Amino acid sequence: MDLVFIALPLALGLATFALIAFVWAARSGQFDDLETPSRRLLLDDQPAKPKPKTEATEAPKDPELPT
Repeated sequence: MDLVFIALPLALGLATFALIAFVWAARSGQFDDLETPSRRLLLDDQPAKPKPKTEATEAPKDPELPT
């Protein structure tokens, strides 16, 4: 029963702090970015181009195997 007297005020205090932090963030404009989501698709990086194969990157050929 003694645990309730500690846990309940602690939980209420934490919930109050979270609510105050959310209200502060909403009023200060933390959630007001309306342009970036629509531009994100256009600003994505281009896919990497495949590297050309060179003799140094190819596996050495075994002369005993037919080609």
